[in-house]
Amino acid sequence: MSPATIQPKQFQYTQDNNVLSLEQRRFYEDNGFLVIKNLVSDADIACFRNAFERICRSEAKPPGLMIMRDVAIKKSEYNLSEKTVTKIQNFQEDKELFRYCTLPEILKYVECFIGPNIMAMHTMVINKPPDAGRKTSRHPLHQDLHYFPFRPSDYIVCAWTAMEHMDRNNGCLAVLPGTHKGTLKPHDYPQWEKGVNILFHGIQDYDKNSELKHLVMEKGDTVFFHPLLIHGSGSNQTKGFRKAISCHFAAASCHYIDVKGTTQEKLEKEVLKVASRNNEMDLLNLKDIWQFQARLVKGERINL
Repeated sequence: MSPATIQPKQFQYTQDNNVLSLEQRRFYEDNGFLVIKNLVSDADIACFRNAFERICRSEAKPPGLMIMRDVAIKKSEYNLSEKTVTKIQNFQEDKELFRYCTLPEILKYVECFIGPNIMAMHTMVINKPPDAGRKTSRHPLHQDLHYFPFRPSDYIVCAWTAMEHMDRNNGCLAVLPGTHKGTLKPHDYPQWEKGVNILFHGIQDYDKNSELKHLVMEKGDTVFFHPLLIHGSGSNQTKGFRKAISCHFAAASCHYIDVKGTTQEKLEKEVLKVASRNNEMDLLNLKDIWQFQARLVKGERINL
């Protein structure tokens, strides 16, 4: 047997194809994220912005959509508008927004991480508001896998696209490189004095001495990252809203797990409570929610 046949596998988190350079593969393997510059066109981003604004004006009401507001917004100001909607989730029934999840330029890279059979699992437009002085616009450091009842984690990836310039002033993404090589940590609400947004769970025991990498991005730049990568974002200190669009993709061969008895059991109860207020259908567990919103975007649907 030649030495080449007994060498350990060089790549764990990326697939063999000709899209990523060797340098890019090694970067993702080591760090758990990869930024692709200028991936999504200005024209597409303008379309996604318009679709989001239509929802904010109540001109579109896609089934299953979850609309979220910052905890700092008074209930008396809850009328739908771009200034009160801080995030929408589960836009799989909005034809224009969901087009993001099917863009060939996005899927070309997604396939590099999870293979050719691709499910769109979780969709978001984030409209981070100017902070009202309570720092509620920040997002605690967390791992996305905390929210997902499917595995294996190495066959899940997020595509997250900046819809405008992002830096530390308006609360860009911040990541802890290399943390995707660890395990899923317990999450809970951070003890912030002036309130925390619903379902904004954070890691309680990460190494406070770890150095955060702040991802300065331009409109159209897209970061792909592993679901175990620890990340979050700071507060928006500008007067404008900071927008991004994202989708978590999973290989269709992934499988659902029962989260009872795990660190995700408490999350399941909270998510089901929130979902019951937004949907008329009876949901028994996290798997029900994810099966309802999962969509095949490339290849063959297998398990999910």
